[in-house]
Amino acid sequence: MKKFLKITGTILALFIGFFVVYYFINNEDLPKGKKGKEADALAIKMFNAIHHEAFENTEVLEWSFRAQNFYKWYKQKGIVEVKWDENKVILNTKDNSKSVIFINKKKVDNPEILQKAIRYFNNDSFWLVAPYKIFDPGTERSIVNYEGKDALLITYTSGGSTPGDSYLWILDDNYFPTSFKMWTSIIPIGGVSGSWSDWKNTEAGIKLPTKHTLSLFGMEISMGNVKAYNQKANLLAHKILKAIKHENYKNTKFIEWSFRGRRNFKWDKEQHIVDVSWDKFKVILHPQAKEKSTVYFEGIKQEDTDEKIVKRAWDIFNNDSFWLVAPHKLFDDGVVRTIENIENETALRVTYTSGGTTPGDSYVWLLDENYVPKSYKMYLKNGRMNGTPATWQDWITTESGTLLPTNHTFSGGNQLSMGEVKGYN
Repeated sequence: MKKFLKITGTILALFIGFFVVYYFINNEDLPKGKKGKEADALAIKMFNAIHHEAFENTEVLEWSFRAQNFYKWYKQKGIVEVKWDENKVILNTKDNSKSVIFINKKKVDNPEILQKAIRYFNNDSFWLVAPYKIFDPGTERSIVNYEGKDALLITYTSGGSTPGDSYLWILDDNYFPTSFKMWTSIIPIGGVSGSWSDWKNTEAGIKLPTKHTLSLFGMEISMGNVKAYNQKANLLAHKILKAIKHENYKNTKFIEWSFRGRRNFKWDKEQHIVDVSWDKFKVILHPQAKEKSTVYFEGIKQEDTDEKIVKRAWDIFNNDSFWLVAPHKLFDDGVVRTIENIENETALRVTYTSGGTTPGDSYVWLLDENYVPKSYKMYLKNGRMNGTPATWQDWITTESGTLLPTNHTFSGGNQLSMGEVKGYN
């Protein structure tokens, strides 16, 4: 027995010794930063980089924490489904007393389980959305020089489960967070670093981390199958697609139209090859393989394909097809959908985060009583249009059974004709 206690004591002493050495080698004091306008300006740059506005509009987030705790957060409603083991809590974040608790699918009154759900959510949601919380009530922002570059120190003076914690955000050249250092009450070593780089582009237009790796013994924290989406906006978008006979559009093989009588198109949609004609040029455009495109000048095929002319045809097709089929592209990759209220009408804002020639542009669609688009307001990233209205009018039902517009009118009265629009198989 004495030998066993001696061995146990030796192991314990070695462990304590190891921890003491590790602590003195790795522990860092909380850096002192400068508060004020410069710190807030840096925080705003970080906010812009992570598309904070899209986060504010996000309706639902889903994730897990170390495959143990599972979440579905209805952010706009302030409701979270929290699940772990045999427990499920419908947590009301605005009024905890209105939360509902289930154990083994049976509704119960259990304050201890409720408090655990609150702690879990406060901790585990932080690991998902912490960069979006840098202006939360009870936060202090300081600018810190870290390895020759500005970093943002956030201290939580109130709120959550562990007020007093501080996090130093390390930013790249575009002010996007890539990692952090933390000084928290639950970790005795100050300055433990963690990655914030395994991002996922979500349907809601925000990036969320899928995992973190800590400098503390290489610990990894998995966030599971991360999702963020806008449920109400998606439902409205589906109503629009139904109204304009989108299923028939998907099956339409050929579409023809013109643009202000200056440019003409015949689109083999099934093969995705477009005959683009303007001035004395005609390009048989392969949008997904531009090198296969063919250029004609005054009806004569050019043996040496001019890449600039092909690029011009591609730009023309992207722009002019948008004015014809944009309502059919609500669920394209890189499209973010959100609900807006415009003059007491429910409208759909569509933001294009990628693709086309001007990613970042957004359009707010106004609908008639049948959910057919009647107009929209344009918000261009270059600032040339900020809510500029245009109609979406004179819809026709094509031979293939889909709806397409033939005219648009702008606020100044100028009209844009799509010519003789055809859709057929």
